[in-house]
Amino acid sequence: MIDESIFKAYDIRGLYPDTLNADVARQVGRAFVNYLNLSGSRVVVGRDMRLSGEELEEAFIKGVTEAGADVLDIGLVSTDALYFAVGHLEEPGGAMITASHNPKDYNGLKLCREDAIALSGDEGIKQIRDLITSGDLPEPSEYQGSVEEGNITEDYARHCLSFINTEGLRPLKIVVDAGNGMAGKMLPPLFEKLPFEYVPMYFELDGSFPNHPPNPIEPENMQDLQERVVAEGADFGVAFDGDADRCFIVDEKGVTISGDLLATLVAKNVLEKEPGAAIIYSAVCSKALPELVRREGGRPIRTKAGHSIIKPQMRSNDAAFGGEHSGHFYFRDNYFADSGIIAMLTVAELVGRQEEPLSELLKPIDPYVRSGEINSEVEDQEAAMKKVEEHYSEHGNPEIDHLDGLTVDFGDWWFNLRPSNTEPLLRLNIEASDRETLQERCKELLDLIRS
Repeated sequence: MIDESIFKAYDIRGLYPDTLNADVARQVGRAFVNYLNLSGSRVVVGRDMRLSGEELEEAFIKGVTEAGADVLDIGLVSTDALYFAVGHLEEPGGAMITASHNPKDYNGLKLCREDAIALSGDEGIKQIRDLITSGDLPEPSEYQGSVEEGNITEDYARHCLSFINTEGLRPLKIVVDAGNGMAGKMLPPLFEKLPFEYVPMYFELDGSFPNHPPNPIEPENMQDLQERVVAEGADFGVAFDGDADRCFIVDEKGVTISGDLLATLVAKNVLEKEPGAAIIYSAVCSKALPELVRREGGRPIRTKAGHSIIKPQMRSNDAAFGGEHSGHFYFRDNYFADSGIIAMLTVAELVGRQEEPLSELLKPIDPYVRSGEINSEVEDQEAAMKKVEEHYSEHGNPEIDHLDGLTVDFGDWWFNLRPSNTEPLLRLNIEASDRETLQERCKELLDLIRS
């Protein structure tokens, strides 16, 4: 019996070999081809450096070929490079074997269709699950697909570099923490063509993650990078997650820039190249982002978080860029897919064009203080959110909306409270125009939520 909990909102993910093993990967390969009706066409498959990756990739490929589709195996790549390969080569589907930022015992599959459109829980993943669990999965096809190996590393490097203009940039020193993940393979061919010096940290591909887990959203995993940036006197530092589709940046003082402020910087770069462009941002992002977009003449469009929501919104609005506070940055000219590498390059271009350091670039953009995400374990999430909403609707006259959880805005401070999809947690983000208000409101809210 297959463990249905591995079929998530955005991908398939589980513990190897307990809930995700070669047999499951093979069945997913067959179901993927059947669901998208890919028999007779070609599927692009890649993997990250996880210890179980090679076995799962082979099994998935076996399932795909058994179902009658050919495979282009592009081997060890970042997830954004897999999406690029599907879009660039105009193939009808692709799969990346990765568990992104999860600990070493996990693995998973990120699946997409033509134009690198990612499959999600409601559109693709549930249907693949049902094909497998219902027993309706057709028997292997008489036609067995073929497997060809390909290499898209150089093509992807050229594609990423097309997002910036390297002429006239001052020589920067950038510290890069690849976290023993795929950035260690994807970045060297790129830096060869850049006027920057880079200091590599943990570039050896190693799925046992000997230095720290590949999850830069956790502050303790950023400490090595923060110290190294200061020690090297670097212009900034960047850390990538395991499959290198997300990045987090540290300024020259070793201070981590939040994902939404990084999105604000990227939006600034994008709008300088494309005045008036639409920019999508998730509801949890700082007000600094839509304010900058308006100042620069762009159109800010606020939406719920999650790539299955942001990507279709970008397509329907022809948005040039989309950003989330979680470190996902989507680019229209990257087949609407997210890329940590392109985000890093756009920031490097901004810093390289001015004499001031990165922290000075941020000052006029960001007048706020924020709490960062604070998690509270709550048995009844709905009741707790209702209690918070009732409390604040009786105090003053705030703007309240339910686009993504609960957002309450008093003008000089606001907060968003939303439930976790996977755990009994409420996630709180607060932003205010001064630290005293932030601390006061933070205590007040946590008392309410946790009582």
